[in-house]
Amino acid sequence: MKLVKEVRVGNVILFQNKLMIVLRSDFHGSSRNGFTYKWKMKNILTNKLTENIFRGDEKINVIILKKKPMTYLYFSNPFYIFIDKNYEQYELKIENIKNILKYLKNDMECEAILYQKKIITIELPDTIIRKVIYSESAVRGNTSKNVLKKIKIENAIKKYCYVILAPLFVHKNDLIEIDTRTNEYKKIIRN
Repeated sequence: MKLVKEVRVGNVILFQNKLMIVLRSDFHGSSRNGFTYKWKMKNILTNKLTENIFRGDEKINVIILKKKPMTYLYFSNPFYIFIDKNYEQYELKIENIKNILKYLKNDMECEAILYQKKIITIELPDTIIRKVIYSESAVRGNTSKNVLKKIKIENAIKKYCYVILAPLFVHKNDLIEIDTRTNEYKKIIRN
């Protein structure tokens, strides 16, 4: 347990029996009356944002999460199967990994976030490389600055095929780099 005034942005806390990450912390008040802290937090599992106000002398449970390298194997309804380096398999339901399904691919390396020896979610690398499986045609004459078109990238499960915006020179079968934090095209990979 830590005092609220000791908790920093980026810490994971247990709040109302939910794992929350502190995204923002603003404090108000004076040393005579005491400080209050207004936190913007995000639920780790659902990505739901919430705000709450705490007194600086309140105690809160700060959680230390562990990370473990994993590899995605396959989908076996309703579970997504991951394996670690010791060949132990872990099953995760869609609720735990809904935010990464658009990038999931067989044999993909990622990191599992563990709490009390149980996987709560999967974290992807900051950037990944994917093959373009569909690309809209470029419109003739549409050559002004920063023109983008819709493309689809490959992944393990077709129903979660993801559409992103990319420059006109990106075509089907090209390899592109994508930032998984912002869901944006970064660059084309040429051999």
